[in-house]
Amino acid sequence: MNNRPKIAIIDPNTLSALGLKSILQNVMPIMTVDTYGSFAELTANDPDNYFHYFVAMNVVLENKTFFSEHRRKTIVLTLSLDSTSQLSEFHSLCINVPEQELIRSLLALEQHAHGHGQNLPTMPKALQQKVLTDREIEVMSLIVQGYINKEIADKLNIGLATVITHRKNIMDKLGMKSVSALTIYAIMHGYVDINKI
Repeated sequence: MNNRPKIAIIDPNTLSALGLKSILQNVMPIMTVDTYGSFAELTANDPDNYFHYFVAMNVVLENKTFFSEHRRKTIVLTLSLDSTSQLSEFHSLCINVPEQELIRSLLALEQHAHGHGQNLPTMPKALQQKVLTDREIEVMSLIVQGYINKEIADKLNIGLATVITHRKNIMDKLGMKSVSALTIYAIMHGYVDINKI
């Protein structure tokens, strides 16, 4: 029986829904994320079982009664940062921004809504263990803050080849392929302040 908290993404744009699902699974690995192309699909799948709904603006507008009743669980996906074009009664998330910015917004939302994660269930043991060495954590912290290999080498007084080796080891140990995934990991584990990215 899967008792992990569940999130639903309701967005007719499949590409957008799948991209957001991938990012959410990185930001909140303890969550199960389901995607639906329509409100009808959501209602056919026991909508009350979800912790949050990430919903395209048009879907919210077409089903306002349901989402107003579930306003605390609903996050509206908007294409504009302009607050005048957002629905004032709901939390909004602008998805039309660079990846780093979107990840930052999601992390801020998660930390704000869940009191720095204290309202969330505990992370599985495998995700709690310390995987990286202290030096690798230092290197990762500088990578996610936007430093290039040469700057990291200078800051830590190590060779460029050493930085590249650490970088490869970090990605291999964590099973990650992008700096965005690394950023999420670093912030979720408290290695980097969200304001430094």
